[in-house]
Amino acid sequence: MLKKLMLSGSALAFCASATVAYADAPQAIVDAATKEAQLTVIALPHDWCGYGAVIDGFKKKYPGITVNELNPDAGSGDEIQAIKANQGNTGPQAPDVIDVGLSFGPSAKQDKLIQPYKVSTWDSIPDSAKDADGYWYGDYYGVMAFLVNDDLVKNPPKTWADLQKPEYANQIALSGDPRVSNQAIQSVYAAGLASGGKAGADAGTKGLDFFAKLNAASNFVPVIGKAATVAQGTSPITTNWDYNALAWRDGFAGNPKAEVIVPSDAVVAGVYIQAISAYAPHVNAAKLWMEYLYSDEGQIGWLAGYCHPIRFNDLAKNGKIPQDLLAKLPDPALYAKAVFPTLDEQAAAKDVITKQWDSVVKANVK
Repeated sequence: MLKKLMLSGSALAFCASATVAYADAPQAIVDAATKEAQLTVIALPHDWCGYGAVIDGFKKKYPGITVNELNPDAGSGDEIQAIKANQGNTGPQAPDVIDVGLSFGPSAKQDKLIQPYKVSTWDSIPDSAKDADGYWYGDYYGVMAFLVNDDLVKNPPKTWADLQKPEYANQIALSGDPRVSNQAIQSVYAAGLASGGKAGADAGTKGLDFFAKLNAASNFVPVIGKAATVAQGTSPITTNWDYNALAWRDGFAGNPKAEVIVPSDAVVAGVYIQAISAYAPHVNAAKLWMEYLYSDEGQIGWLAGYCHPIRFNDLAKNGKIPQDLLAKLPDPALYAKAVFPTLDEQAAAKDVITKQWDSVVKANVK
């Protein structure tokens, strides 16, 4: 399975005309990276999170550094394995940096596969999305959202609580099986938080109760929600990460008319992280890459690809986000409410949801 679901080709291109002040990386790192003259990345498809434009932006800013791109379709596990397989190898198959799911950060640190580095904008990265010692740090995130077929749903839901309304009978699906899919698990978790659950196992329990009521009322459709099920009306309301939902919406090209709504009563974020290999052949280029990704320019590049940069709140507070990008997103004020479940909270909720879905909700999602 790929680490990432590809965004459609219609995902936003970076607005180069936007007026934004970009902080420069420390000159010593620029000089050392230029001497190394190469950076090796892995698992960065160009149509995911605007990475194509981000990579091009880095090349333009630092033309003396060649970017060697390994296996764009690799998964997080493949990236970790690439580090393990290339310990001591300074050739082109050894990745300098990785972009992986949140859970891979602590395990990679424990296995001594990554090394610490704190970027210049470190303080503006939320504490809950970074390792205190700088071994790994969140780069971008999505929030759980509703993709709604407006041709079939005349009064779209605005909150998780709204999904319980009788008018949504036979309309609501999850984008995955909550017994195995992280995206679906996080939907159940978000519903639990919206229902008053405390972070962790309690939210998992209340999320199960929420979906049990949804299923008993026949509002829940036990299919895996996809772009096709939304368009065809099998599940005209589907919960998924906003960047997937926005890409699917664009792919419809107005047929059907659709919108993406971030439910205001619980905004739950899912994070990917960056790290530098402990065996990086081009360690200074790796540090410069991190400086670029966490600069205003790099962060806004991801936003242009529909993925919310980890420094979103900081950028918004300081008025650094181009208005044309904000205009194409759901209400930006809602993203300021995003909560980032810790690894322990995610694990506790996942344990409850995956083990008790069948007995509590009694819906065989497939």
